[in-house]
Amino acid sequence: MGWKIFMHSVRMVLDNLGPALRVSAVLYLLQAASQIVTFMMPQADPVGGDPAAAPVAAGELLILMILALVASLWIAVGWHRFVLTGETPRGWLPAWHGSEMLSYLGRSIVIGLLIGLGIAVIGGLAMGVAMAAPGLVGLVAFGLVGLASYVFFRIGLILPAAALGETLSLGESWKATAKDDKAILVLALIVMAGQFLISVPAMIDGDSSSVISLIYSIVVNWFATMIGISVLTTLYGCFVEGRALD
Repeated sequence: MGWKIFMHSVRMVLDNLGPALRVSAVLYLLQAASQIVTFMMPQADPVGGDPAAAPVAAGELLILMILALVASLWIAVGWHRFVLTGETPRGWLPAWHGSEMLSYLGRSIVIGLLIGLGIAVIGGLAMGVAMAAPGLVGLVAFGLVGLASYVFFRIGLILPAAALGETLSLGESWKATAKDDKAILVLALIVMAGQFLISVPAMIDGDSSSVISLIYSIVVNWFATMIGISVLTTLYGCFVEGRALD
């Protein structure tokens, strides 16, 4: 079931590539602008550099980061709504749903804080034990990432709900996904493996400052972003709305 959910999410993007680009292309380029600006920005010269240039660059990057956050929320809400309600962009931008985007942001922060706090507590205890046997440190780290992913998918259904303007509590999301929690665990492991695989070419290349690495990162991260949103969409459709997987 976990594999079916993942593949359904991948096909969701590939089978609707045109709408996916219309929902996200312009906004994603805005989101990636900080990467491009950072890449093009000359490296600071500690000896003869202009000290006044640093605050300007930092200010520009801060603005780009804020715009990137807005763009990411806009993409997520737009894609959830396209898949779940059939709301299709009329042009190259999805419809603006400001209240839903604010709700999406607020719920994302809540999820991040809950998972972060939980992992910090559990991870601190686990790492304390693992330090006695250094060989276990990597295994514990892997387990913590897997646990975070599992919990995120269990409670993350509140995000598609926010995109639709619906009310869904953390407890209701957890209860809904309890119908097949083993599938959620498998899905979390598959997503972790996928993230590792897409990072392998960059690790082999070894030069993160090259144009090829930049292009690869931008293209691959777009697919990863859209598939990630699609996974949550699929989970919501399957466990909350009772939709069947193709």
